[in-house]
Amino acid sequence: MTETQTVTVKTIGFIVNPIAGMGGATGLKGTDGKVVLDRAVLLGAKPIAPARAETFLLELAPFKHYIYLLVGAGDMGETCAKKLGYSYTVIGKRRQQTSSKDTKNIAKSIVEAKVDLLVFCGGDGTARDILKSVDVKLPVLGVPTGVKMHSAVFAVNPKAAARVVYRFLQGELPVREAEIMDVNEQAFREGHLSAVLYGYILSPYEPQLIQVSKLASPTTENEVCNQAAIAVYVIENMQPDILYIMGPGTTTRTIGDLLDQQKTLLGVDLFVNKQIITKDANEEQILQALKGKRARIIVTLIGGQGFIFGRGNQQISAKVIWQVGLENIVIVATESKMQGLKSLKVDTGDPLLDTKVKAQRFQVLIDYSRWKEICVE
Repeated sequence: MTETQTVTVKTIGFIVNPIAGMGGATGLKGTDGKVVLDRAVLLGAKPIAPARAETFLLELAPFKHYIYLLVGAGDMGETCAKKLGYSYTVIGKRRQQTSSKDTKNIAKSIVEAKVDLLVFCGGDGTARDILKSVDVKLPVLGVPTGVKMHSAVFAVNPKAAARVVYRFLQGELPVREAEIMDVNEQAFREGHLSAVLYGYILSPYEPQLIQVSKLASPTTENEVCNQAAIAVYVIENMQPDILYIMGPGTTTRTIGDLLDQQKTLLGVDLFVNKQIITKDANEEQILQALKGKRARIIVTLIGGQGFIFGRGNQQISAKVIWQVGLENIVIVATESKMQGLKSLKVDTGDPLLDTKVKAQRFQVLIDYSRWKEICVE
C-alpha cells in the first residue's frame, strides 16, 4: 500500500474476540461456551486472536493518522490499539472474561456512532453476534482468528484485511451482501458438519482478498468414484513405519474407509502402517507422535475457498508443518473441488511459513495417479 497525501480521517469500529481460535490447535473445533473454553485452557490453549488483531493493525499502521478507532474495552480492542499508537475511544467496560453479550453491546454502540466500517477479529460465532447487532446498517469486515470460518465476510488473512480496509476507505471497493454461516459446535465435535445460513451482512468486496463461503462437498456417484480412486492411489503408496497425519474431509475419510479404519470426518487422525494410532488428535498429540518419526501430511482443500491450512485443521499447526517439511505435504482433492480454483490459500499464523508455502507450486492428486499443479497465494 502507498500512503496518500490527502486522506479524510475515517472512523472504524474495532472489536476483538480475545478467545476466538483457542479451540483450534487443541482439536476442540471452537470455543463457544465457558465449559469448552475452560477445557481448551486445561489443554494448554493460548490466545491467538490478540496477536492476529495486532498483525492487522500493524499492517494498517502507515495510515493510522487518517484513522480513528472506536474499540472494545481491554482485550476486546483497546489493548492492541494502545500498543500500536492509534487514536481511539473505548466502548464498554474491561472484563476479565468476555462474552458474546459484550460483542453485541459494543457492536450496537458502534452502529449508533455511524462509523465508516466495523472490523471484528473472530470466527463464525463472532460474525453471528455482529450480525444480530448490525444487520445491514453498516459495512463489516472480519479478520480471521477463529476455528470455524465458513462465512463470506472474512479476509483471507489479517494482512489482507488491512489492505481491504485501506482500499475500501479510499472508495476503491464496492460492498456486497455476504453470507454469515455457522455450524453447531457440539455436532461438529461429534463429526457432523452442517453449516446454517443465519443472514447477510454488508461487506467490502475484493475477490483476491476476501474468502467466499465454504461450499458443501457434492455427493454424486462421480464424486464418490473420484474420491475412491484418489484413496486407492494414496493407500498403494503408503510406506511402512511412516507417520501419516491425515486432515479432515470426505476425501481423506475415504482413505480410512478403504483401510477399514474409522477415520473422523472433521478431525485429524494419525496413521502408521495403515492403522489409526490416534483419532481426533490435537497439536500436542501430533508433536508427540512426530518424535523420532518420518512423517507425511495428507490434507484436502476447503471447497470454494481453496484453503489447505488455517481453516478447520489448526491442529496441523505451523510447528507441525515445520517439523514435517513442505516436501512431505500431500494435497488431495477431487476434480470438482479444483474447478474454478486459480490458486490455493494458506493462513497458518506464521508469516515466515506462509511465505515459504506461497513460494511453492504444489501438485494436487485429483484422481488415480493424476496430478494438477497449482500455486498458493
